[in-house]
Amino acid sequence: MVRMTASPGRRVLLAAPRGYCAGVDRAVIAVEKALEQYGAPIYVRHEIVHNKYVVQTLEKKGAIFVEQTAEVPEGSIVMFSAHGVAPTVHDEAKAGKLATIDATCPLVTKVHKEAIRYANDDFDILLIGHEGHEEVIGTSGEAPDHITLVDGPEDVAKVEVRDPSKVVWLSQTTLSVDETMETVDALKTKFPGLVSPPSDDICYATQNRQLAVKQMGAQAELVIVVGSRNSSNSKRLVEVAKLAGSREAYLVDFADEIDESWLDGVSTVGVTSGASVPEVLVEQVLEWLSKRGYEDVELVKAAEESITFSLPKELRRDLRAEAAALVEQRTGRSGAESDAGVESGSGSGSGT
Repeated sequence: MVRMTASPGRRVLLAAPRGYCAGVDRAVIAVEKALEQYGAPIYVRHEIVHNKYVVQTLEKKGAIFVEQTAEVPEGSIVMFSAHGVAPTVHDEAKAGKLATIDATCPLVTKVHKEAIRYANDDFDILLIGHEGHEEVIGTSGEAPDHITLVDGPEDVAKVEVRDPSKVVWLSQTTLSVDETMETVDALKTKFPGLVSPPSDDICYATQNRQLAVKQMGAQAELVIVVGSRNSSNSKRLVEVAKLAGSREAYLVDFADEIDESWLDGVSTVGVTSGASVPEVLVEQVLEWLSKRGYEDVELVKAAEESITFSLPKELRRDLRAEAAALVEQRTGRSGAESDAGVESGSGSGSGT
């Protein structure tokens, strides 16, 4: 329970919202439900979300994380991570006779569908994002002949398109809002006819977490962001905190990574967490700070979040079949067996 206070002494500003977004929650639950439904092992292509603690916890339950589809034994179940995959990965799964569960975040799926639609209309697509990030690789794979990666404003000068009147920008969902718009402005200067996507590609959770950090940044000499180093949205929170006026900001996976020297001369500490971070890790940071005199905690609330996403369609179908079989068993009917199974060699992002 957060204790609200206005103490002028040592204090913590706790960002809200923080931690799990709807897409991450859906993906983590999907792995847990798959393990319950089908038993271990469940193979997951790439980390289901970018968080060390989450990955380690799921590994203990029987998940096996792999980087390539070829690492999954023939006939096994493989789940695609929340970051999404290219169509070629679905083809690899089909060739390997793998049953698939697609845990791609629906907001990432939205960007994939935009890429497909604009490519079909023969647009040049300028994808704003970080080279090598799994989400960028997946989106680029939807229309490789039409997509050019733009990794920040400094990349704009070298961008070339076939027809300046048919060019659109899309973006990775976990970027800094301000830096993305800086890149968009530079692209619009070069290509006045640049088309924007129908709705903002940067996800609601990324924007809300950055907004909360902006509100606390000018008041906190130090901001601690809980998150893993391969988490794009967590790293962006560190950058946003510094730009907002915080003297220093650090990214940590666990409370024991905090250096006590960071607290020298600090009366106010801001605390937040990336969209793939479970709340238990934030609670451990608050406990660590409390033991060092930062007992008063004030909530900095930037937005309300109520969005939820349904489980991947493959899991929903099989869970319904299992429930129906149990009903039949309990009502004494016989001869009805479920013929449902995970979808072999296919899968697509589910809706809300």
